[in-house]
Amino acid sequence: MEHSIKEGHKRHWQLNDNIEQFNRLNRNLQVKVGSGTIFRCVEDFTDRYTNIAYSGLQYDHFAKAKNVMQPFILNTRIYSCTLINNEIPFRWRSVYNDDTDVSLLALKAGWCTVLFNAFLQCKATTMTVKGGNTEELYLIEDGRKKMAQALVDLHPDVAKVAWKFNRWQHVVDYTSFKSNKLQRCDDFEYSGINNYGMKLTTRQAN
Repeated sequence: MEHSIKEGHKRHWQLNDNIEQFNRLNRNLQVKVGSGTIFRCVEDFTDRYTNIAYSGLQYDHFAKAKNVMQPFILNTRIYSCTLINNEIPFRWRSVYNDDTDVSLLALKAGWCTVLFNAFLQCKATTMTVKGGNTEELYLIEDGRKKMAQALVDLHPDVAKVAWKFNRWQHVVDYTSFKSNKLQRCDDFEYSGINNYGMKLTTRQAN
């Protein structure tokens, strides 16, 4: 973030290093993308508004084929693949669940977040890739419960610890941030649908 600010950029991307691929979700079909076009789509959408702190991509396993999903969700957590507004005053301060913490700090300060369902990140399952915080966090006794409790200690008004998916998790209630509304830039002009040249293609097997 400090490097991006020094270079004079308005925003920067921060991506986890265990993302295996990216998909586009269209009519309940996930299609692997072959370029960085989806990042430009997120950037251009975000630039329409003055008060977006974080934008990001949904996890692919939350986009089930049987579910009807809207293109994006407002005012929720942004994980692992994040477009960050360099004007925000918030910095990573927690060893545990730092992305959830900064998302909540921004939302509590009246900023908005945008989580895109239209574009998805395919992230390796936690602990299947060596590195990061594997030994320091996930493998210690009651590590996941301690991680969840650390977030509750920071945000007891909206977070709690619960047993989900056969493990301890933090659970956050984001309903109080529904009143955070997007503020469109004064100079924004809608120019019609733009598919950014993206096309469905069939790749031939080697």
